[in-house]
Amino acid sequence: MMISDAVFLILAIAVGALAGAIASVSGFGIGSLLTPLLSWRVGTKLAVAAVSVPHLAATAFRFWMMRKHVDRRLLWSFGVMSAAGGLTGALLSVIAESPVLTKVFGGLLIFTGIMGLTGLSQQLRFHGWVAWAAGFLSGMLGGLVGNQGGIRSAAMLGFDVPRQAFVATATAVGLIVDGARMPVYLVTQGDQIARQWPVLLAATAGAIAGTIVGERLLRRIPESLYRRLVAALVFSLGMVMLLRNDH
Repeated sequence: MMISDAVFLILAIAVGALAGAIASVSGFGIGSLLTPLLSWRVGTKLAVAAVSVPHLAATAFRFWMMRKHVDRRLLWSFGVMSAAGGLTGALLSVIAESPVLTKVFGGLLIFTGIMGLTGLSQQLRFHGWVAWAAGFLSGMLGGLVGNQGGIRSAAMLGFDVPRQAFVATATAVGLIVDGARMPVYLVTQGDQIARQWPVLLAATAGAIAGTIVGERLLRRIPESLYRRLVAALVFSLGMVMLLRNDH
C-alpha cells in the first residue's frame, strides 16, 4: 500500500520520536525502528545507510546530554572492543550475509531478555578479559546482522552499572561506531542518501525530540526496575528479529 509523501514524513517524525525516547532509556532503538520504516520505501540496503544520518545526530545529542555519566573504565574495555567487533562484523557481513544469522541473533536476544526478566543475569557479571571478549563478540554479532545497539545493550546487562551510566556508555560506543561507518556510507551511497533528505530531516527532528523526552523519563525510572525494563526491550527486539521475513 502506497501512502503520500506528506503522510510518510509525519510517520518518520513519529517513529523517530519513539525511537529516540526508547534509545534514551535503553541505549538502542533508533536503527531498530527507523530502518524498517525507511526500507518500506527504498529497500533495506539504502535504508541501513540512510538511517545512519538520524542515528548519528540523535546519538551525538544524547551523548552531549549524558556525557558526565559515561563509565570510562567500561568504555575503554567493553566499549572499545564492541566498536572494533562491530566494524569487523560489518565487513564480514559482505561475505557472510544470511537470514540464518538474523534468526540466531534474535534467539540470543530472546535468551538474554529472559535472563534479565527472571533476574538470572544479576548472577552473571563480566570482569577482566571476559569484558573485552564480551564486547568484541557482541559487537561482531551486531555488525553481522546490522543491529549493533540491541546486542550491545543485551551484553551490558552483564555489568553492574547505574542506569544513566548504562545508557551514556552505550551511547559513547554507538558514537564511535557511527563515526567509523558514516564515511563508508557517504562514499558508497552518498548520492542516494542525499535524495532522501526530507525524510531524514523529519526522522532526525523526531529522534532528537524523543531523545529529550526519553532522557527525562530515564531519571524517573527506579534503579530496581531498570534492568528488567531493558531486558523486556531486548526480548521484544529478539522476537521481531526471529519472526521477521528476510528475502
